[in-house]
Amino acid sequence: MSIKTVLFDLDGTLLPMDMDAFTTGYFKLLAKKVAPLGYEPQKLVKSIWAGTAAMVKNDGSCTNEDAFWKLFASLYPGQDVLKDKPVFDEFYRIEFQGAQAVCGFDPVAAETVNKIKEAGYRVTLATNPLFPHVATESRIRWAGLEPEDFEDYTTYENCHYCKPNPQYYVEVLERLGLKAEECLMVGNDVDEDMIAETLGMKVFLLTDCLINKHDKDISAYPHGNFADLQKWLLGE
Repeated sequence: MSIKTVLFDLDGTLLPMDMDAFTTGYFKLLAKKVAPLGYEPQKLVKSIWAGTAAMVKNDGSCTNEDAFWKLFASLYPGQDVLKDKPVFDEFYRIEFQGAQAVCGFDPVAAETVNKIKEAGYRVTLATNPLFPHVATESRIRWAGLEPEDFEDYTTYENCHYCKPNPQYYVEVLERLGLKAEECLMVGNDVDEDMIAETLGMKVFLLTDCLINKHDKDISAYPHGNFADLQKWLLGE
């Protein structure tokens, strides 16, 4: 194979998790943090989802960070939401760490990343850029890795698109000077991660925390657990 670089998804791939349990726990922590500022929990959650949708729909005209805060602030007329942003930033540094309790841990994930690097491949983290860098770095550590283990990692500050938009992958390729046909995308979401194949990337579907919202036939993709990935890529 002509693969030179491996792109890994994070949530549900390197970091095992039930997405519903994770978002429920994460929102509960955030609601408690910002309640003293006047954010009613139900409206807060709806507003965060609306801001997330704005990032997913981002057309590249601004960063995902700007797309989120523009939409989020518009839902609180008369309230200077942007002055509260430092409190949200503090939440991701401190209270967000409590969300680790609702995530799993698989030591084989970090072992696989390290083996792939030792075999001479470039490794980057292609996680959906919906979180600030501090939250992404935390989740990397929850998976038993360090941010420095990756050549790059995507966050809402440094991206202008989101999965499943193929332009997200184009942006990653351009930033790192990669060729699609020399890359392998490893992820657990059929829609968000396997879409990379349309650009000419090779793909591997990790099935431990499989997300297949449209019940697609996954036999179309190389798939399995980390041991299967190592065997497929490294011949182990």
